[in-house]
Formats: sequence, structure tokens, C-alpha cells
Amino acid sequence: MAQKAAKQQASRNIATLRRTHLISLGVNAIFILLRCTISQGLFSQATWIPYLPISVPAFLIESWFERSGRPTTANNGEMKRSGEDLEAKGLTEYMWDVLYWTWGCTVIAGLFGNKAWWLWIVVPLYSIWLAWTTFGGIRNGLAGMTGKDNAPAMADGTASNRQKKMEKRGTQKVQYR
Repeated sequence: MAQKAAKQQASRNIATLRRTHLISLGVNAIFILLRCTISQGLFSQATWIPYLPISVPAFLIESWFERSGRPTTANNGEMKRSGEDLEAKGLTEYMWDVLYWTWGCTVIAGLFGNKAWWLWIVVPLYSIWLAWTTFGGIRNGLAGMTGKDNAPAMADGTASNRQKKMEKRGTQKVQYR
């Protein structure tokens, strides 16, 4: 049964990688075609200076997906490794977001010119927002472990049901610290 799941994941990864490479090829070909026909020309520095540094993350992510997600087989055709799940949550999902956004910015820059590359600034801003909300949530979650949340309730005079019963019996007076 586990071999069946590994084969399914391997086939999904192969299809995803094939689709990713074709889209990447298409997006970059569209950019070059649009820059040749619409803009100031293909070989100007104004075209390549923003294109190369902003496209490098997409190329690196695509090569990372290729290296980690591509299934490997032995010489006899038996599958050694099915590859990492390319549909996983977390970092993989974020890397897909960066890849899609870079492709979109590439097409928009091909259509409207070099000022469209400024749209790519959304990626670092999204990273900062994601880190802030993640660590803020962790910080708030850990604050409850220190007992700081219970202190205001105790100071207001609210007590738990057990404390109320004990005070009602008169056997023990609960002292609040």
C-alpha cells in the first residue's frame, strides 16, 4: 500500500514539474517576444538589468523543485525515492507563491515596461508580514503559559467554582497573591 502512495506522489510530482517547466519557458518566451516587438528592444541594458536579478529567485526555486521533487529510480527501473511532496504546506507553498508572482511580474513587465518590476516588492513585504504574524501568534500563545492571563481575573475578585465552594463552606479562606 505504501508503494502505491509513493508511485502516485511520483507521478503527481512528474506532472507538476513538467507543467512548471513549460509555464516557465512560456513566460520567459513571452517576455522576450514582447520586449522585441513592443518595447525599446531586446538587447538594451534597461531590459536585462531588472530582468535577471528578479528572475533568479524563480529559476532557483524551479531548480530546487526539480532536485527535491523529481523521483529517482534504480538501474532496474525500481523507484528509489518518490521525491518530496510539491503540494506540501509551509515553505513549499510559499515558494510556489513566489514563483507565481515572479511569473506574473515577468509578463506584466513584458507588456508595460520596466516600471512593472516594482510589483515584485510585494514578495519581501509579504514575507515580513508572514513572519510578523507567525511570531506574533507564537508570542501570544506562549504568554498564556506564564500565568499572566489569569492574574487580572484573580485581581478582579473572580474566583473559580472550587474556590467559591471552599469559601462558602468556611473551611478555608483562599488567599490571592
